[in-house]
Amino acid sequence: MSTTEAHTEVPVFDAAFVQDLHARYAEIRDATPVQRMATPHGLSVWVITRYDDVRAALADPRLCKEVTRIQEVIAANLLPDSGGREFEDSLASHMLNMDPPDHTRLRKLVVKAFTSRRVEALRPRVEQITERLLDDMAGQSEVDLLDSFAFPLPIQVISELLGVDESRRDAFRAWTNVLLDASDREEAAVAAAEMSQYLAELIEVKRREPGDDLLTALVDATEDQDRLSDKELIAMVFLLLVAGHETTVNLIANGVLHLLRNPEQWAALRADPELVTGAVEEMLRFDGPVMHGTFRFTAEPMTIGGVEIPAKQIVWVGLAAANRDPEQFPEPDRFDIGRDAHGHVAFGHGIHFCLGAQLARLEAHTALRGLVERFPNLAAAGPLDDVQWRFSTLIHGLRAFPVHPAGR
Repeated sequence: MSTTEAHTEVPVFDAAFVQDLHARYAEIRDATPVQRMATPHGLSVWVITRYDDVRAALADPRLCKEVTRIQEVIAANLLPDSGGREFEDSLASHMLNMDPPDHTRLRKLVVKAFTSRRVEALRPRVEQITERLLDDMAGQSEVDLLDSFAFPLPIQVISELLGVDESRRDAFRAWTNVLLDASDREEAAVAAAEMSQYLAELIEVKRREPGDDLLTALVDATEDQDRLSDKELIAMVFLLLVAGHETTVNLIANGVLHLLRNPEQWAALRADPELVTGAVEEMLRFDGPVMHGTFRFTAEPMTIGGVEIPAKQIVWVGLAAANRDPEQFPEPDRFDIGRDAHGHVAFGHGIHFCLGAQLARLEAHTALRGLVERFPNLAAAGPLDDVQWRFSTLIHGLRAFPVHPAGR
């Protein structure tokens, strides 16, 4: 196959890009399957935008994830005028940033906590938390859907699963917002240090006072006489906490936003709450919570979609772009809870497929069904076109989402 080059113009993935994410990626996807871009921190990255290429890339072992090598590759790909910023690698030694065999080893130690049986056993508690949050919303004329519902549901579930003190949950939200937003590196370093210290202290508590929770199980976990080191434990709990709530927070909020933007879809769900399963899959496809797969780099020169990417280049696998590819999903910019959204890559693909996908789906199904049954006249408290998106290179989520639970 002959190779081509990505467009010579290098777009910047900045705050303006995020506010118009899908339209901007549609322009790039139509023009080229792979586009070189620059991040706000001066990093040169290659973004894969088309569905078939994205799905193949997610399972391609030539795109590596080892965090120690990623830091080295990132340093080499900082643009000359970037000021030499370094990659923030605190808390990063978790399985999502590892290749086999290390990834295989770590995933084996935690996968048992997310079997279908264990996730299904959480359903009554998820329903109980949902009902309590809906009760709290019922007496208010206006709430921020993020603060009152989309955040507290998954953070309480994952915190209880891990055995995290309820008093620290707001701190976790603050820490993860700083770490995941494309913001100040010094703030991120402080947040990482504070979170690492707390998790180290929590692990010591679980050693002294074991509980009936996942963190205690991870402390005690063995597989072929293997155990997690303290560093691995801290990074694993960080990953589970962040992935265990950030994705579901934004899945719920983004999905409700588009249901309200498309009132005929909200009306269809209200008329038949059994449509919730398909609705959640369309929410994941149409505007899922994760824009790109986490950092990968080319271990050798690669040709993707006819575009040649040199060795030791940082690659973003464009999940959001792939899920709007018209070659895979007809009329991709139409939000339709009745469509077959099977095959979307919102949870990734391959060995790094999201471990908590089933839990996220359970929480989203329960949340969405509860909302539509309890508040059938739910309405936005302001113009839906005025919502602002967080500036992150990973998470696609709203800054705030004020709503009237009982309608206008």
